[in-house]
Amino acid sequence: MHKRSWTRARRLAGAMAVLFGLGLLSGPAVRAQNAQPNPEVRVTTNMGSFVIELRPNRAPLTVANFLRYVREGFYTNTLFHRVVSNFIIQGGGHAASPPYALKPTGPPVVNESGNGLENKRGTVGLARAVGPDTGNSQFYVNLVDNPELNPLPTRWGYTVFGKVIQGMSVVDAIGEVPTGSFGPFKRDAPLKPVVIQSIEVIRPPGLSSPGSAPSGTAAKPGAGTPPAGASAPTPSPPPAKASAPPASGSATTGSTTTPASAKAADKPATAPPQAAGSSNSRS
Repeated sequence: MHKRSWTRARRLAGAMAVLFGLGLLSGPAVRAQNAQPNPEVRVTTNMGSFVIELRPNRAPLTVANFLRYVREGFYTNTLFHRVVSNFIIQGGGHAASPPYALKPTGPPVVNESGNGLENKRGTVGLARAVGPDTGNSQFYVNLVDNPELNPLPTRWGYTVFGKVIQGMSVVDAIGEVPTGSFGPFKRDAPLKPVVIQSIEVIRPPGLSSPGSAPSGTAAKPGAGTPPAGASAPTPSPPPAKASAPPASGSATTGSTTTPASAKAADKPATAPPQAAGSSNSRS
């Protein structure tokens, strides 16, 4: 009897081990099925369309802010008003009809540049003014890797919140259009307007309506980003590859100078993606 009981116990233990093993194997699959896909938006321009995958897990405040503008139709008939070859294309703030004025925007967004996403080719970032928490509606697409836009321990960076996953050839084509002085823009503006005809959500994000992000919300700490609440140093414009950094809202971007300590670039110094006019708030 003792021997038969021992045999049954061993069989039961073996069966439980098999079930446990199957549970371990199925765990990741179940989690993958339950995970929500990242939201995607289609940007349609008069030169073609491209698709951006957003990263709410890395930049929740910035993505919520961007999607609010998308849902409100804010980007319909706005300009890609700044194009710098081998650097960035920038838009989403100026109306596409004369006098190409800045559209009223909502409250600025807390800087999330320390989220671990880098300014690599095809990534999408939020333009801002000199202050770290001054981005609103304007965004840019990196035409090349732009590490100078990433945060450092001594300054804030520019928040990456998505990536172009389809239609990068359209982005590259926009990046090669002839530019110069046009309308209120002193330089780097397409001489033939590049119009954002619409931006629409094509994969529901499963996010609640963001509303206005509280200006006091703490930024997620990350590499090179000063902690929220600390007195962050005024960011020096990083050395750019071709022109000033994406400065949202400004018709006179490019006036910022490169720090004397920065390594000299092969091309004229360019200010980072800066967004002026953030005080022009919607009611």
